[in-house]
Amino acid sequence: MSTQVSGRGIALSVGASALFALLSAYTLWLAPLGGLDVFAWRVIWTAPATLALIVQRGRLAPMRALLGRMFSDARTAFVLLRSAALLGVQMWLFQWAPLHGRMLEVSLGYFLLPLVMVLVGRFYYRERLDALQWLAVACAATGVAHELAVTHALAWPTLLVALGYPLYFVLRRQIEADSLSTFVLEMLLLVPVAAFEVWKGGSLDLLAPRPLLAYVLLPGLGLLSAVAQAFYLKAARVLPLGLFGMLSYLEPVLLVVVSVGVIGERFEARQFATYGPIWIAVLLTALHSARLWLSRP
Repeated sequence: MSTQVSGRGIALSVGASALFALLSAYTLWLAPLGGLDVFAWRVIWTAPATLALIVQRGRLAPMRALLGRMFSDARTAFVLLRSAALLGVQMWLFQWAPLHGRMLEVSLGYFLLPLVMVLVGRFYYRERLDALQWLAVACAATGVAHELAVTHALAWPTLLVALGYPLYFVLRRQIEADSLSTFVLEMLLLVPVAAFEVWKGGSLDLLAPRPLLAYVLLPGLGLLSAVAQAFYLKAARVLPLGLFGMLSYLEPVLLVVVSVGVIGERFEARQFATYGPIWIAVLLTALHSARLWLSRP
């Protein structure tokens, strides 16, 4: 599949990173709901929000075409089920971590994720990287190596993000369909799971005396999630995987800011040796993106 670097793709990636960072802080406003409850309601409200986006953008035809493929082609259905399951796990983790003081571990996973995706792009898709990208990868790898040397292991939330998302994006490229339509179907496939959790988990009882939470904050969660995911998935399709991976470094930087400044997690002095080289990689990525922007036709 050929992809084209564009200013629009870069803007979509940056916008998605900012919205996802906001989404992690948003979870704190949804107390007393737990992580699994928030995940379930996020799915339930994101599905109609993305359907509204489909209608507003006049993209019903691609969605119907993909839906037809899902029912007529067993391979497409199987890939969609796997991608929906992988996405569901990531969505749950993203809502669970802020409530349990594990957002810094998730942010480290997002720092690792672009490095893994750059390597997938280079060795699986045979994409070429220029010298500036290789330098950014080396800086990021230095920070990761320091973290491994100090802790001797990576936490399971870190590994779940770093290894789960690359597989998810490889599966999505196999579907070869409109990114927003694919996301809508993934959400619809997750709705039965979410509805079961809402029924079994007892969150309806928690919402009964809290109309602001039930009728404003939870629908807002769905809308924010739909827009952020639409930006992110579109950027994943229109940008080369290596460049998309490097641009994704912005999200964990913002997640660290939210984790420390809003959620209140502790950032230790030793962690500067981990995050410092990675922040340098972010600056190199920004420089690389600016060069692409200025040199585009």
